[in-house]
Amino acid sequence: MNHVNIVSFGYGHAPAPQADITIDTRRHLRNPHHNPDMRELTGLDPAVRRHVLDTTGARCLIRHTAVCVTDLLNGLPRSPVLVVTIAIGCVGGRHRSVALAEELAAILREHGIGVQLAHRDVTKPIIQRTG
Repeated sequence: MNHVNIVSFGYGHAPAPQADITIDTRRHLRNPHHNPDMRELTGLDPAVRRHVLDTTGARCLIRHTAVCVTDLLNGLPRSPVLVVTIAIGCVGGRHRSVALAEELAAILREHGIGVQLAHRDVTKPIIQRTG
């Protein structure tokens, strides 16, 4: 059965995992870490997820990624198991990457695509600014 593995991660904890598609959110999406009320939360929390998804371009990025993945799965030769891995990264792996991974997984599931979702760094310590 064809399915998608989605992993959120933080570049500040370890290199990006091996993936077919990697999305780097560090430069273009608002960072909830900068808001003291959201710093201790994660992309699993509704307020953080809304904050990230309300960033200009965030929802469009996820919709287009979902379309590309669907096209990829439909266009590849059928095999007993076809897995497409998508990695979504931010600095700490707690906010932006988690929110986008959750949203992408929901969209793909709505389209009948099997999804396995993992948040590699969501429970790791918050990365503090230095200097």
